[in-house]
Amino acid sequence: MPRPIRATFDLAALEHNLSIARARAGDARVWAVAKANAYGHGLLRARRALDAADGFALLDIDEAVRLRDAGVRKPILLLEGFFAPADLAPIARHSLSVVIHSNEQMAMLESVRPTPPFAVFLKINTGMNRLGISVEQIGASLARLAATGSAAGITLMTHFADADGPEGVTAQLARFESATRGLALPRSLANSAALLRHPQARADWVRPGIMLYGCSPFADETAQALGLMPVMTLTSALIAVRHLAAGERVGYGGTFAADRAMRIGVVACGYADGYPRHAPTGTPILVAGRRTRTVGRVSMDMLTVDLEGIPEAGIGTLVTLWGEGLSCDEVAAAAGTVSYELLCALAARVPQTERA
Repeated sequence: MPRPIRATFDLAALEHNLSIARARAGDARVWAVAKANAYGHGLLRARRALDAADGFALLDIDEAVRLRDAGVRKPILLLEGFFAPADLAPIARHSLSVVIHSNEQMAMLESVRPTPPFAVFLKINTGMNRLGISVEQIGASLARLAATGSAAGITLMTHFADADGPEGVTAQLARFESATRGLALPRSLANSAALLRHPQARADWVRPGIMLYGCSPFADETAQALGLMPVMTLTSALIAVRHLAAGERVGYGGTFAADRAMRIGVVACGYADGYPRHAPTGTPILVAGRRTRTVGRVSMDMLTVDLEGIPEAGIGTLVTLWGEGLSCDEVAAAAGTVSYELLCALAARVPQTERA
């Protein structure tokens, strides 16, 4: 028999979460962000449930071509644009939209001038300080784009650094609006956090990502409170049960010592499956649908759990690592990370199924 670990995907939940994004977007069009293999959910699987979006946004040309080959005719946006002049031919051939965020990309476009033209999203740095042209370069960049003849429409965009935090979007939005005043061009501004909390940032295109997959972008507001439903549920089962005497230790390094006689269970899931190795003792987990905690260090293929108060637990008992009944956000917070990382880290060796 195969190991009992499995990831199950609820596509109805994905459709539900997209409906919340669309409702929050108002009249704005929606890019469904599907980078990193749709945040670990499977690009072509997610595409079916996200068909009501106005377009898809991702990183890799290969992934964009996979969507085209699967019959997607809606706009597809490459969020980091192109990386070499050779990228421009397939971009034009497959009618992809691109983000241009640097003078170097502009020079590539000028040197190749691909045909047919494609939609360009000109990214402006308003404070994130990763990608984007400076506000002082906007006019010159628009002139250069026009001169190439390769831009079939231009949208202005930026990305917020703290839409999920105390600073919000006010300062960056003011900088963007000041720098683009008088330019009659569409805008793309809001990510999941801005879409949910800052309606003034909706503009013409919104870019929801993590919320589509049923997780919250906020540390202080749960996905459930936002009406979101988990799409990925990671489950496994107990493969052993042990009795510890007071003082006995568990796992590599003996980082957990029993303070009393106790039962523990061994779960067929470890960091090679995508569970965070740095998750400490006390990370929440469900055994037989009942909440308990991990104990000891996560190893490559196994982790251990406290079975106190779950007397019926034995070999074969169902364990939920995250998903339905236990938010991935909560597991990630206990491990000192974010749900994005856990979802994207799902290992290829984990069998995947869709909820019936």
